[in-house]
Amino acid sequence: MTFASRMTRCPIPYEPDRGAEARALLPALEARRGELIEGAAGCSPYLRSLIEAETEWLPGALEAPEQAIDDVLSGFGDAPPEDVPKALRRAKRKVALLTGLADLGGVWPLETVTKNLTRFADVAVATALRSTVGAEIRRGKLPGAGVQDIETAGGVVALAMGKMGAFELNYSSDIDLICLFDETRYDRDDYHEARASLVRATRRMATMLSEITADGYVFRTDLRLRPDPSVTPVCMAMAGAEAYYESLGRTWERAAYVKARAAAGDIAAGERFLETIKPFVWRKHLDFAAIQDAHDMRLRIREHKGLGGPITLPEHNMKLGRGGIREIEFFTQTRQIIAGGRDRDLRVRGTVDGLGVLARKDWIPRDVAEVLTKHYRAHREIEHRLQMLRDAQTHSLPQSEEGFARLACFMGTSVDDLKTGLMARLEEVHELIEGFFAPENGSAPEAEYSEFDTEVIERWRSYPALRSSRAIEIFERLKPDLLKRLKRTARPDEALLALDGFLSRLPAGVQLFALFEANPQLIDLLIDIVGTSPALAAHLSANAEVFDAVIGGDFFAPWPGQDRLRDALQGALEGVDDYERKLDAARRWAREWHFRVGVHHLRGLIDADDAGRQYADLAEAALSTLWPVVCDQFAARHGPPPGRGAALLGMGSLGARRLTATSDLDLILIYDAAGVEQSDGKRPLDARRYYARLTKALVTAVTAPMSEGKLYEIDMRLRPSGTQGPVATALDSFRNYQMTQAWVWEHLALTRARVVAGSKELAADVEEVRRAVLEADHSRDKVLVEVAAMRARISAAKSPSGAWDAKIGPGRLQDIELIAQAGALLAGSDRQDPVRGLQSSVATGWLSDADGAALQAAYRLCWGVQSVSRLLSGKPLDTDAIGEGGRAMLLRETGCETLEDLRGALSEQIRKAAEIIDRNLPASADEAAG
Repeated sequence: MTFASRMTRCPIPYEPDRGAEARALLPALEARRGELIEGAAGCSPYLRSLIEAETEWLPGALEAPEQAIDDVLSGFGDAPPEDVPKALRRAKRKVALLTGLADLGGVWPLETVTKNLTRFADVAVATALRSTVGAEIRRGKLPGAGVQDIETAGGVVALAMGKMGAFELNYSSDIDLICLFDETRYDRDDYHEARASLVRATRRMATMLSEITADGYVFRTDLRLRPDPSVTPVCMAMAGAEAYYESLGRTWERAAYVKARAAAGDIAAGERFLETIKPFVWRKHLDFAAIQDAHDMRLRIREHKGLGGPITLPEHNMKLGRGGIREIEFFTQTRQIIAGGRDRDLRVRGTVDGLGVLARKDWIPRDVAEVLTKHYRAHREIEHRLQMLRDAQTHSLPQSEEGFARLACFMGTSVDDLKTGLMARLEEVHELIEGFFAPENGSAPEAEYSEFDTEVIERWRSYPALRSSRAIEIFERLKPDLLKRLKRTARPDEALLALDGFLSRLPAGVQLFALFEANPQLIDLLIDIVGTSPALAAHLSANAEVFDAVIGGDFFAPWPGQDRLRDALQGALEGVDDYERKLDAARRWAREWHFRVGVHHLRGLIDADDAGRQYADLAEAALSTLWPVVCDQFAARHGPPPGRGAALLGMGSLGARRLTATSDLDLILIYDAAGVEQSDGKRPLDARRYYARLTKALVTAVTAPMSEGKLYEIDMRLRPSGTQGPVATALDSFRNYQMTQAWVWEHLALTRARVVAGSKELAADVEEVRRAVLEADHSRDKVLVEVAAMRARISAAKSPSGAWDAKIGPGRLQDIELIAQAGALLAGSDRQDPVRGLQSSVATGWLSDADGAALQAAYRLCWGVQSVSRLLSGKPLDTDAIGEGGRAMLLRETGCETLEDLRGALSEQIRKAAEIIDRNLPASADEAAG
């Protein structure tokens, strides 16, 4: 397609005579392109001067504008150093002219216009930086550097910030740069000399771009976005910048780095630096406190620039004024900062791209994104027209009717249509943005504190979470709504004390309070949790960032299953190079999902059976994903695992997929060295020691208390020979032991075993051993005698902690599970679920149908009570301590109307279960034989 055929609009010459004069300079142009030249020159004195200067070049450029831009950008790379300033200015003239015409004619959309302006800025900065650093190198002023270092500017990188970083430069834009150098390229003794040389080169680079000569200027260059510019040099060491951001960096600097990119010089070093400061820019938790920071910044800009008051068009600042460009950029960047630490997809530089991804990820409504995108593009086009008039860095609308008339002609429209559209867009943007940054206070009226214990409320100010004025300010806005919601609970005084306990344990409050203010629905969830589950509330106090997951998009979606869980954890570990940071990332990830299961159970979205399976899925996903991470870390020192590797066998509740909120993980590690005697690494180990130490490495990786806490507790006492045996078991030894030496209790344990991580090939062999053991001919008499003896030993060692203990004691969970394991072993069943084991007990004829049904009913009731008690308190159930909400959850889970009904049902079913088990197990070996 030709340039003319791609045109969708054309300016109207405000000064027809001037336009006609410019058109006459290019008589060979056909009508459509001639009208564009006439309109542009008839409105803009600046464009008219460029047309007059480039009459020979312009016709060819209009034939193929994209190629013409590419040619300009590559046309002065080999210019002699003394010719670089002039070459840059001539290139700037061509880029400005062609870009302006393509913009005015609608040939290029906004994003292409700004991208080409930015591409030229990148080339200009890179060329100037090579020139000035090269001069230092040729003069011998940069120690240790040779001509080969000119291409990477001796380790200097120019970070493009703001619009340049996002490829969004406007038509007459300043460029904001942060210049840093890689100090590791220089010997320590040469550091100060090198820094002085690179500072000189950076200053000369900025002067080369900014200085106005007979050929004009290239770019006004601003270096003041660097750390503490009043006291730091224009080019500083990366290590110093990193230290600054880690300790003193502010929210506005984080926002600036949303768009930052390495644009010129040592690109690789710049990208490494940007990777290093990602934790500063992208916080690992949702950062709603950034909203207030951005709002305060907006207000300071308005006050400083005198931009307050109602919107009026004359001299309205399209960039900084109400409803303007900066408002949309702040809105977008703030939302990105809030959630970008958790969601990498949000880490895009462009404003339009940012709005698009925020809408796709449900962080903002799609209609809001569409409106802001449309208005952003329209605002930027107005901004470009204002700047094209006289190549002025202005953002203000005209102050006179004559100025509006010229601008309307430049836009190819009427003055009335221009003003009407402008006002409508500015007002709509202002309304949307103001509602986000400063929403109307919809909180409840101040609650009557007299309805609560005022001493409790008054002591809140003494808590660590409310030690800062910022936290107090936000919390005071939240407090009326909190108290109103507390009043609606079944027992307000009880809920107040629970909330008090939560607040008292919070180490800090600003982030969490800001999150509640931005998402009021979370307050209901908080009240629900603190009023129902002391264990969850205590966990929240120490890990309040898990609330992030609630508003992360799919918190209340159906359970994703094993594969998606593993993929999610793998994604959380990607890009994390440090081993300990990977372990901490796994802990954060697991904590959020663990919290999700608990909240779903708390709110009745799932029952105890669902929760048990989901906790087990989560544990298996964590183990199977971390296992190769641990192996790789271990292999770095001792070499890859010798032979066929290892598999983790999940035992007990993990194997049966029935974990509670506080369950430990029972594991056995089985390996197969396959005849390989030792590993091949820097520090080789014989196979037995290798896998023993690898097992300990896994246990440490999972159980070590790190900055993010522990992942799980691990128990390995179910391995062959128990605590007397090796921590890692060879496959052949495992097979031989199970077939010839294992006790009955060890075969019983295998009924609930399941491989949860490691080599798939080895897992199949382990499962083959397990099935062979279960399918072997087991003497019923021997099994039942052993089960009876084991039951007696358990009873002698442990007794119930009270009437509500659903786990320990005759007729309770542990007792019934023992019978289920016996039934599974006698039936040769490979199904790990206890209910299936009870069904097998019936199928073999050992238990009657009635006894089997009674045991299943008792098991389900005990499991429901145990699952709820572990979620609510992590301890044996105390119905007085769990509060009204906890008691309601307990009744919902068990289907009982009152606690007395539940107490009676539990007592009766436990009694029946104990009688059935007593009746079906021999009292002694003689009875079994008889």
